[in-house]
Amino acid sequence: MDLQLQGKTAFISGSTSGIGYGCAKLFCKEGIHVILNGRTEASVQKAIAQLSAEVSGVQISGIATDFSSREEVYELLPQIADVDILVNNVGIYKSESFFESSDEDWYRQYEVNVMSGVRLSRKLLPSMIKRGWGRIIFVSSECATLVPEDLIAYSSTKTAIHAISRGLAQLTRGTAVTVNTVTPGSTMTEGAKDFLGHLATKEGITVEQAASDFFKNVRTSSLIERFVSVEEVASAIIYLASPLSAGTNGSTIKIDGGSMSGIL
Repeated sequence: MDLQLQGKTAFISGSTSGIGYGCAKLFCKEGIHVILNGRTEASVQKAIAQLSAEVSGVQISGIATDFSSREEVYELLPQIADVDILVNNVGIYKSESFFESSDEDWYRQYEVNVMSGVRLSRKLLPSMIKRGWGRIIFVSSECATLVPEDLIAYSSTKTAIHAISRGLAQLTRGTAVTVNTVTPGSTMTEGAKDFLGHLATKEGITVEQAASDFFKNVRTSSLIERFVSVEEVASAIIYLASPLSAGTNGSTIKIDGGSMSGIL
């Protein structure tokens, strides 16, 4: 299927690994010029080299920005002024007791998870509207509604993203610009692989058994009873980034394997 994306430029925050990298790979295959982003120059250059080896003829560049630093973000913004597609993907979390969490823990997660998307969208949305086309996609999480007890701060940042995304979509009324959110479930990223590896070692079981036990004992609401793949999430994102999704605006697309209850 031709997604009609050749010649577009995309910036993906937090794209040197995980879902962000998976998006970058699919975008490159569609002929999009991708601007990668990571916290350090070393991580960006490593991702560029890896992606160039995996996909031939890529149009790819990268900018190192730590989204916990307001100053670095403001240095980034002028460099991406002509971006057609923005994927607000960068995110951090800290697993801890609510009673032991500090103000700094909360502030840092809001700075990275929420304010990154606010600042990037505030910069890019007006020019998208002026040019007559654009896509902004926020990456949320099933934790926005499931709210694990050790991830209350993180979950609140992901819930906030939904309100911001919907509000921005309302600013695009009558244009060819759309703003949407994707909500992945438990996804087999590098972090998930590390988590399962440590759990398997601790329990003296295989990684496969650790993954199975996770859905039997923790994420019991999942209907597919497995981790979603990075590629499955990225496929939904690239559809929303394409002209084919023109009828979808202000919406949330769940790629959660049915873990989030409800019919909406």
